[in-house]
Amino acid sequence: MQIRLLIDEDAASRAVAHNLRLRDIDVVTVVEMGRDGLTDELQLDYAQSEGRVIYTFNQRDFFRLHSEYLTKGQPHAGIICGEQQRYSIGEQIRRLLRLFNAKTAEEMQNNIEFLSDW
Repeated sequence: MQIRLLIDEDAASRAVAHNLRLRDIDVVTVVEMGRDGLTDELQLDYAQSEGRVIYTFNQRDFFRLHSEYLTKGQPHAGIICGEQQRYSIGEQIRRLLRLFNAKTAEEMQNNIEFLSDW
């Protein structure tokens, strides 16, 4: 199954979401969903309930949550971490698309990927 994406408010970019949608990627943002301002844990839990991998620039907190969830045996649908102001919109899209072409939603379950690897 193809990865479905939730872009958190740290990484929120209408241009990234729009361009991914043009390439038939199922993507929503926390802002569009009216979920801005909620905790990272609530966002990760929501992403899990919707079967969406979360894309964030908040690497430190989401890596910590990933580790905590693994320790507790609590599942998540996957996390993709980017670095704020490191990549242009075009570069983010290219890297995300490479990841989406290489991994399935099932392979992302309980995993974390870093945009810099793609």
